[in-house]
Amino acid sequence: MNEFIPMSRPFLGKEEIDAVVAVMESGWITTGPKCQEFEEKFAEFTGAKQALTMSSGTAGMHLVLRALGIKEGDEVITPSLTFASTVNQIVLAGAKPVFADIDYDTLLINPEEVKRLISERTKAVIPVHFAGAPADMDVIEEAAGNIPIIEDAAHAIDTHYKGRHIGHKNPAVFSFHPIKNITTGEGGMVTSSDQVVIQKLKSLRFHGIERDAWKRYGKASDPTYDIIDPGFKYNMTDIQAAIGLEQLKRIAVITHKRTEIAEQYLESLSGISGLDLPGTPAFDHKHAWHLFVVKIKSMGRHDLMQRLAEKNIGYGLHFPACHTLSYVQKRFGRTELKVTEEAADKIISLPLYPGMEDEQVQRVIDAARKLLS
Repeated sequence: MNEFIPMSRPFLGKEEIDAVVAVMESGWITTGPKCQEFEEKFAEFTGAKQALTMSSGTAGMHLVLRALGIKEGDEVITPSLTFASTVNQIVLAGAKPVFADIDYDTLLINPEEVKRLISERTKAVIPVHFAGAPADMDVIEEAAGNIPIIEDAAHAIDTHYKGRHIGHKNPAVFSFHPIKNITTGEGGMVTSSDQVVIQKLKSLRFHGIERDAWKRYGKASDPTYDIIDPGFKYNMTDIQAAIGLEQLKRIAVITHKRTEIAEQYLESLSGISGLDLPGTPAFDHKHAWHLFVVKIKSMGRHDLMQRLAEKNIGYGLHFPACHTLSYVQKRFGRTELKVTEEAADKIISLPLYPGMEDEQVQRVIDAARKLLS
């Protein structure tokens, strides 16, 4: 029987293993010099003035919303077709998620929807850089005016918009979950060029203590501290950062391999009447191909998933539309999003990861063509 092809798999090697061993042998395994180095390298990579490691992307979104003062009675505009983490954090802050519809081809937030939905209660806009493609930030920023923008960049490591990496200006939240283009096991990063936001995040990230713990416990250090405002415990460990540093060194290889597979899918699956392939933005950009999301038209999605499973081929669902989640409808009522609903009923993610062998890619292509033609 053919070996199972997962939807995703981390791209890890001996370099990451050696880096973790070195950290463990150093005697300092929690937040320390490796986290600081990872932050510096990631800020340099994205072009942001500063980057801060987090225990997860969710933790980063929580802290950015808190740093911006999002509270009860506020509204935050975001697309519904995204992972529920972002919407959960909006709701947990006491605010109301206001869902913007998307473009069917790219699954990216429609900037015209942002313009339409802005009200006096709008306190933030969170565009999602979906599947590795960037949202149209120029148009979104023009629509938002002075309203803060938080970029949901969980899918967007090595994603560029008009010649620059996303997250170089607005606060942006990245994820290093195992499915992401680079991983630290779990973990996240917030980038920003707003020093006021960065200082708030530094304090909130570790109990309200602004000074780094590893500096407080180093040679001839002063372990005393004060807390002006209470914070959380959302710090990354040096073990994770060591993995991230090695992953970041290989990002060009990772993106190249993902792009090769995506281009093979686009070429080999074109012309199938029962399938809509992912569209790409018309503006200048670099796609990181975090996901390859297609839309099924010729059969039910559940039937296709069952048939793929029989062929030992994995798949993903990115994502159930958040405006249809039970708690969202119970709290905020029903929202009608025509394009989101049309797409959400059809989407499925095909296997895509740097370690895929050519034979595995061809198996996915053959199965899709046979089942959907």
